[in-house]
Amino acid sequence: MTCDIRPAQAGDAAGISRVIIRALRETNAKDYTADIIARVELSFSPAAVERLIDQRDVFVAEMDNRVVGTASLDGQALRTMFVLPDVQGRGIGRLLVQRIERVARERQLGILTVPATVTAEAFYARLGFTAVREAYHGEERTIVMERVLSPTN
Repeated sequence: MTCDIRPAQAGDAAGISRVIIRALRETNAKDYTADIIARVELSFSPAAVERLIDQRDVFVAEMDNRVVGTASLDGQALRTMFVLPDVQGRGIGRLLVQRIERVARERQLGILTVPATVTAEAFYARLGFTAVREAYHGEERTIVMERVLSPTN
């Protein structure tokens, strides 16, 4: 099964929303309370995702004409990186990060940051990101990580 990474379009908003909400409920719920998950979900309704598509460089991972993952570049920050739970561990997240890194290099960004969830910290560490500090949004803990981008890495 091949996975294609492409820029998101407004028509992808519902599919992206579904990916994010499933990942939050099934994957991130292992590390965050139900209250935190419910609050975060509010930011990813189809209408909210449509606004993000207008504000950021949003990409989708697609398999068999189905959105299975998403990630976005917001300035020098990689954000909103989620993969459907049933296809996690197949390299889709890595492909999304590589696409974001390619765009960041084209824009001559020297550093790529990511506000990683506790759930995703090890994933980003395997890709060469280093934790630089913790951040809290109420009780929600994230780990701010960064990776220096050279033209060849």
